Amino acid sequence: MFSWSSQSIVAGSLRNPTSSKTIKRCYAISLTPGKTLPGKKYPRVFHDKKLFQYNWYTRILNTTSRAPLIILHRDDFSANRLKKLRRDIQVASQKFLKKAQEAGEVIEAPTLTVVRSSIFGAALREFPNMRLEDVEKMIGGLPGGYAVLSLPVLDPSLLNAVLRAMDRSVPSRPEKTAEEIAKELAEKSADPAQPGRRMKRQRAVLVPDLKVMGALVEGKVLLPDRMQEVSKLPSLDTLRAQIVGLLTAPSAQLAAVLSQASGGQLARTLEGFKKALEVEEAPEKAS
Repeated sequence: MFSWSSQSIVAGSLRNPTSSKTIKRCYAISLTPGKTLPGKKYPRVFHDKKLFQYNWYTRILNTTSRAPLIILHRDDFSANRLKKLRRDIQVASQKFLKKAQEAGEVIEAPTLTVVRSSIFGAALREFPNMRLEDVEKMIGGLPGGYAVLSLPVLDPSLLNAVLRAMDRSVPSRPEKTAEEIAKELAEKSADPAQPGRRMKRQRAVLVPDLKVMGALVEGKVLLPDRMQEVSKLPSLDTLRAQIVGLLTAPSAQLAAVLSQASGGQLARTLEGFKKALEVEEAPEKAS
């Protein structure tokens, strides 16, 4: 019987000897340290390509101190489809990058990186000031391929543009109906049209699926609902202007009162009281 362990985290593919179908090996990111085997040291030391990937992922995680790192779950993506997704993200961020360039700021474009689950999980475990319990809750043990999207800065307008671009580029995959599932099962179990002749292989039509798992920023985890709330906030310039307005409002009101008083409004008020008193005293003197 053909089987493999679903507990390990392996990248690659397997071929079932009983059929011509290639089976992908995709597992969830594991944040639980592995067992220390006899004669092995912990933490694990990587070499060659794995060491390069580990250092690369660590550098990506270091950017979370100033900007969000969006964790994405991907499924059935071809190379061309990934290129299109990267291009759509770049186009969506052009408006923000152009505005920053006009202001004299040099900001890099967002970067989408496909990660290897096992090495990325090890980098997360060793990364300082990271609440692994919250990260585990965000991932939820969901198997499949993963990618990370690095944003240059934490800006609500940029975050909103990128999230909307990903929704347009990869629409939500519709759920299969009971009739469609029954039809697929019937096609798999049906006898070939010509018994004894090998059936012709057909390339499967890939329907990509992309899910935003959450984001990492400053050692904290933002779930998708919280990310949507942050993306709808005003821009940083607008928030700064609102804070300055709140701080200057009391002093502006006091200055307005003082300016009115210095302009003669107080003198006119006192003059009115004086005339009212003179009118009241006039009848008393006449009597």
